[in-house]
Amino acid sequence: MSSKVYFGRWLIEGSPYVILLDVGFTAWSLDRWKSELWENCSIGVPWFDREANDAVLFGFLTAWLLGEFAAQCDEPPHIVAHFHEWLAGLGLVLCRQRQLPVATIFTTHATLLGRYLCAGNVDFYNKLAEFNVDKEAGDRQIYHRYCLERAAARCAHVFTTVSQITAIEAEHLLKRKPDIVTPNGLNVKKFSAMHEFQNLHAQSKARIQEFVRGHFYGHLDFNLDKTVFLFIAGRYEFSNKGADIFLEALARLNYLLRVNHSEVTIIAFFIMPARTNNFNVETLKGQAVRKQLWDTAQTVKERFGKKLYESLLVGQLPDVSKMLDKEDFTMMKRAIFATQRQCLPPICSHNMLEDSSDPILNCIRRIGLFNSAQDRVKVIFHPEFLSSTSPLLPMDYEEFVRGCHLGVFPSYYEPWGYTPAECTVMGIPSISTNLSGFGCFMEEHIADPSAYGIYILDRRYRGVDESCNQLTSFLFQFCQQSRRQRIIQRNRTERLSDLLDWRYLGRYYVSARHMALAKAFPDTFIYEPQEPTSATGFRYPRPASVPPSPAHSLHSSPHHSEAEDEEEPYDEDLEAEKDRVNIRQPFNLPNRNKNHTVGLPEKN
Repeated sequence: MSSKVYFGRWLIEGSPYVILLDVGFTAWSLDRWKSELWENCSIGVPWFDREANDAVLFGFLTAWLLGEFAAQCDEPPHIVAHFHEWLAGLGLVLCRQRQLPVATIFTTHATLLGRYLCAGNVDFYNKLAEFNVDKEAGDRQIYHRYCLERAAARCAHVFTTVSQITAIEAEHLLKRKPDIVTPNGLNVKKFSAMHEFQNLHAQSKARIQEFVRGHFYGHLDFNLDKTVFLFIAGRYEFSNKGADIFLEALARLNYLLRVNHSEVTIIAFFIMPARTNNFNVETLKGQAVRKQLWDTAQTVKERFGKKLYESLLVGQLPDVSKMLDKEDFTMMKRAIFATQRQCLPPICSHNMLEDSSDPILNCIRRIGLFNSAQDRVKVIFHPEFLSSTSPLLPMDYEEFVRGCHLGVFPSYYEPWGYTPAECTVMGIPSISTNLSGFGCFMEEHIADPSAYGIYILDRRYRGVDESCNQLTSFLFQFCQQSRRQRIIQRNRTERLSDLLDWRYLGRYYVSARHMALAKAFPDTFIYEPQEPTSATGFRYPRPASVPPSPAHSLHSSPHHSEAEDEEEPYDEDLEAEKDRVNIRQPFNLPNRNKNHTVGLPEKN
């Protein structure tokens, strides 16, 4: 069989070797392979599903590659192949069907059917055991995809998912209980000094504030030093990602802040890609007006400075009334006149193609958050992923996250949740749920997650209205924190980054591969787990020093002075040392070769 294969290094950190298979080059074999798939596995793939067709091509090419490699080995090989998601799963099925000497692992990051069912607003988690999976998949015209996913899960030597909540889902929908949970990790870069990430937060926050000055020109009647930036980001799945409950909570928060006469202003960013045709003219104009004001201020400053310099040169104190002449006042008045605005600041930064049917915009119309002067909560919908080359908000996603105060991810369906994990690694507090893999993982590993800036919203055992009230309470408490309390909380959040480091979580993948070797080659390998294979490990204690939020604080009002906070006992080094003392190192995963011992690399 002829095929086009590329071999090289992946352009990421570590530069691992990578093999790329060109599925388009072998597309002429598609009909023959689909016939073989039907004859051997009774799975039929319709001609119009291009994604499934690519999965067939990739699956047969993967099985061919592994078969050729095994055939050309001098000694009987012990190969481990790890397949992720249904798109790669057919290769696993073919490896088992052809009885190749390959230990196979299949990881589902989210079940196909689960994502579809949750998007349909069904009571998913309470009805898991009741679904007729074949009928549900057929009704949504994904039965062939579901068959590929279920076949891979059933055929794999070891089946894994990324979280305990997805393990429950997979057991009911794919009809197999996962052998082990393999949580997703991140490459964590630690700073040598604790204050470095706080400095990055301040720098990025200043850039967001510049954008806000332009966006709200003519209506900048709030104090940016008392403004809190919230954000939600990810795939545009209105209900699955919790955008619906977030907007409802913002409306309730707006009411609470207004009736309590709070000086705090909330700006909530929605970073979710949608169909647009260009930037909003009014939004671009706002940034142009801001730049014009800045240029005017710089010009007047230079003229003022020159006159001040000349006055001091001749040994005279300047006459302040003569420092600014008529021309200076004219320039400033023209600049002020340019900031006058007849309309409210725009909600959406782009022109939406489907404005009238957009879920976020329709919800904003219903709850009435239009960025008016009396609203303490402002909303900005940015329907495009962030980029440092954008003329509007020139920031990469990482910079933007660092500049915000709180990430809000009240997802109903979130098998893992990279967005709150990324917030944690960057020292930014976040709100997650007990229906997300990340939220469950943090509840398992931390005695009191909220003390470390990880707020877990209950969406599993509470109704929508109760969950919305709880989210509103979290947001209101967060708004009442003083600047010092937020700094302390960010320090605590950042210290959790070790929990999400691949150096820790990678051991679950190691365990899965050794388990697969023991099942595929029982005469050669033994797998003897000494501890449960769930994502257990060390637990963090609740910090004993400064309370993280006003709910547990001596202050009952958000109006206390900053000076009072300075009296609170807090020693950053001492608290960090307490955390280190109470961390139990992750267990070592055992694996023995019957002929000789296979040593695992130490992961400290």
